[in-house]
Amino acid sequence: MANLRAIRKRIGSVKSTQQITKAMKMVSAAKLKRAQDAIVAARPYARKMREVVQAVAGRAGKDAHPLLSSRETKKVALLVITSDRGLCGGFNSNLLRAANRFLQETRENVGEVALYVVGRKARDFFRRRHVPMRKEYVGVLGALSYAHAEQIAGDLVDGFLAEEFDEVVIAFNEFRSAISQAVRRDKLFPVAFEQAKEEGSGTEIDYLYEPSREEILATLLPRYVEAQIFRMLLESVAGEHGARMTAMDSATNNAVDMISRLTLQMNRARQAAITKELLEIISGAEALKG
Repeated sequence: MANLRAIRKRIGSVKSTQQITKAMKMVSAAKLKRAQDAIVAARPYARKMREVVQAVAGRAGKDAHPLLSSRETKKVALLVITSDRGLCGGFNSNLLRAANRFLQETRENVGEVALYVVGRKARDFFRRRHVPMRKEYVGVLGALSYAHAEQIAGDLVDGFLAEEFDEVVIAFNEFRSAISQAVRRDKLFPVAFEQAKEEGSGTEIDYLYEPSREEILATLLPRYVEAQIFRMLLESVAGEHGARMTAMDSATNNAVDMISRLTLQMNRARQAAITKELLEIISGAEALKG
């Protein structure tokens, strides 16, 4: 009977867990729809911003703005974007493994790395490994706004212009679908664009700019950086909800299977107890007859 009570208690515990995972799946599904709409709306803007900046920067050359000019890479800034919460499968762990591997390789081949992290999971991961971080952005993804992208972009641009580092790389999860997120590592700047040429002629074309081309680039390039970072943050938010919805769906299904197995085990234990009691009664009756 003690074993039977333990099984019943475990079934009740699994059912409680199943209710939690099912609720979390439904919440993530609702949030995923909003996050997916946000990233679908942001991608065309980011793409058009890149086209506009490329049209100007491609004709201006690398010396037109500091964000376009390449220099010897002695120090790299790495921005890692993770979630603040867990229970989303391998969403964070896959990204953090890739970021940590890039961090070690860069230190061996290039030199120092300035680490910027978005999300509590990235902060805790590198803190446990005693990796120094330049700046932490925790709690921004729950109520993400464009102002957060402006702040992060401002910190990175200021550091690059002050020559605190020579290259900026961002590691994040790109949202592809509710069940698919891909780990991406993109170089943000120095911004690389191809030189613009007239199609078919191979000769460069140019326009008259008002105000000057340098002033236009000085305004457009920081906006371009902000738009790209905002898009990557939105990609991460959508990917997180998709990964959590998938993980909670899998956990709910596993709970159903476990409840079925435990119920079968409980029925067998109960049947064995009843059989044992019947045998004891029969044995007692036979003893009385004798």
